Amino acid sequence: MTTVAGAAELVKAKDGSGYFGYKDTPKLPWCEWLVHDPDRPAPKRVEPGPVSPSVPPPADAIILFGGADASAWQPKHDWKIDGGNLVAGNAKLTTREEFGDMQLHLEWMSPANFQGLWSNQGNNGVFLMARYEIQIFDSLNVKIYPDGACGAIYGQTPPRVEATRPPGQWQSYDIVFVAPKFADGKLVAPARVTVLLNGLLVQHDEEIRGETGHRLLPEYKQKVNGGPLALGGHGCPVRFRNIWVRRL
Repeated sequence: MTTVAGAAELVKAKDGSGYFGYKDTPKLPWCEWLVHDPDRPAPKRVEPGPVSPSVPPPADAIILFGGADASAWQPKHDWKIDGGNLVAGNAKLTTREEFGDMQLHLEWMSPANFQGLWSNQGNNGVFLMARYEIQIFDSLNVKIYPDGACGAIYGQTPPRVEATRPPGQWQSYDIVFVAPKFADGKLVAPARVTVLLNGLLVQHDEEIRGETGHRLLPEYKQKVNGGPLALGGHGCPVRFRNIWVRRL
């Protein structure tokens, strides 16, 4: 998730594009860029087209939220159901069940005319195994560092394209996740993920290089092969609907 650290100084990209980020963060070991580097190439904008009807779950799906029942999730006092939507609070919401390899669908909407910090604007996230975040953010309007844009593997890999819709419109994620594999406490195979945002491919069989975090290098700290799904909480009442998963 995007957080403004008190001691950290935000800087703008050298090319005058207006993107901002940090230049006092660690260098990512697999590329030339720093974590949250404003000079990293930003994804090009591709219009995703009009909002499509909600996608019904397939017959073998596990329904995590269908409009009225949030019993699949651990209760959080600051999350609520409103108008058939699950509305984000200020803390992570996690599923009761754990998942490894899976296909996930969810639909979400950032509030229009949000009044608050830029870092909260449309801010949430899909946390695979509660550890690996696929970012939700209003990067259509906020020129956040590319590895924090909507569709990014947060702090690691920017989306291939900027495909978000304006706040106040429904958006969708379709995610295929392959969990990391460990044996005898050692990483055998890293996690991988394919992500479609509003029907556009933004991550293609991309390696997840460890647990995600703000201003941190990724690392596989917890050597487990599965975990709950989680949704973030970040001071913005992002709405969710039609959340389902298929075990693979």
